This record gives sequence, C-alpha cells and structure tokens, in this order.
Amino acid sequence: MTKLVQWLCGLALLGTGWATLALDPLGLHLPLPCRQVLWPFPVYLLVAFGCYSLATIGYRLATFNDCEAAAKELQEQIREARADLSRLGLKF
Repeated sequence: MTKLVQWLCGLALLGTGWATLALDPLGLHLPLPCRQVLWPFPVYLLVAFGCYSLATIGYRLATFNDCEAAAKELQEQIREARADLSRLGLKF
C-alpha cells in the first residue's frame, strides 16, 4: 500500500465520520456546542496540516547536509565540459 493510498483512506475515514456527525443522518441530535465545533473542524485540520507541513519543511531546510565531495566533482565536470566546448570553438 503506497503512502498516497494510506492518506486517502485516512481522509476518507475522517470525512465519513465528520459527515455522519455533522449532517446527522443517524438522528443522534448532538448538542449545539458540539455542532458548532464540528462544522469548522475540516478547516481546523487543514490549518493544522499546513502548520505541520511548514514546520517539517523548515526543519529539513535547517538540517540540510552539504555534499562537498559531490560539489567538487560537479565543478570538475563543469570545467571539463567548458574545456571541451572551448576546444570545439564555443566562447564563454
């Protein structure tokens, strides 16, 4: 099972539970304060997911490792490519 399928199953489960409680097809007759919290609940989850995503991206950027050996190898390949191209007549 891929991560996408897991997320979609979780969202479907949450959506079904929310729709069952918010639209009240079972006739549960929830108290008014519960219904007032229940209707904007998807927006709360969306905001929480956005905050989590921003925090994760920020953390990953802060702890990003430099690959100095790979950078040196890439610069050497660029020098070789420029030498080959200038040998063929391209001017930089």
